[in-house]
Amino acid sequence: MKRKGEKAEMDTFEDLRENYHRNICAQLLGYKNKVLNIADRSSQRSQQLAEGMLQAMGYPPCPTPPTGQGAGALFESLTRDYLQRALPLLTHIRPGKWSFTVSEISAFDQYEHLKDLAAALKLQPQLQAALGDYIIRPDIIIARIPLTDEEINDPMPILQGECATLTSLRQVNNPQAKPILHASISCKWTIRSDRSQNARTEGLNLIRNRKGHTPHIAIVTAEPLPSRIASIALGTGDVDYVYHMALYELQKAIGEINDESLSDIFSLLVQGKRLRDISDLPFDLAI
Repeated sequence: MKRKGEKAEMDTFEDLRENYHRNICAQLLGYKNKVLNIADRSSQRSQQLAEGMLQAMGYPPCPTPPTGQGAGALFESLTRDYLQRALPLLTHIRPGKWSFTVSEISAFDQYEHLKDLAAALKLQPQLQAALGDYIIRPDIIIARIPLTDEEINDPMPILQGECATLTSLRQVNNPQAKPILHASISCKWTIRSDRSQNARTEGLNLIRNRKGHTPHIAIVTAEPLPSRIASIALGTGDVDYVYHMALYELQKAIGEINDESLSDIFSLLVQGKRLRDISDLPFDLAI
């Protein structure tokens, strides 16, 4: 308990990462029929890596872990909570007003035109075969709130007269105050099927269909098998990076197994700038 007048200690990124793992172990990561629920029951290597990650994190597993879509939704919620706590620690590096929201993609400045396009496709469904699907539903959305001129001119008047009349960052140019999409993050508790590739498809749609700034596009996963991670991480253009919820713990687990093929794939992903740790994500979002 803090004494009166004593300055409260600020969380560090190490604190936030440990708390993230503590919550995941307490609420989400646990055994189903003696196999951890991030492991592939048909793969001994997957089970070994999952066990190694749990031991490296150092927290007891959840006694009654959720299943199916419930597990994915909780992973999304815990990851969103981590980022909501982490980004404010970087306001001296990346100032701004941020919003964590669940909205249709057309609610954002770069994609407001998609609302009209969706309405047109609904009236003429035959066009959808030619134009494709424009429905994009990210798990975690981070948006930048437009600024008033008073905020821009604080602490000194830097914006006067007729200039910067089209930028969406000025609220006066954005009468509906539509937020600017800063990041789209997909959460994949495990990577087991072709459905996991939907995150890459959504990333490409975000890039192709924008009018303006391209948002950060990322995937967060707890998948233990490097080969499965590689299936969504390799290649460039559709996502910035894949972020692992416990990269260092996975690396330790791989080292203890002493399997050269696992080490090679893991090194390829990390050194090839396709895979990073969850603690890297807030810093990358500050770029």
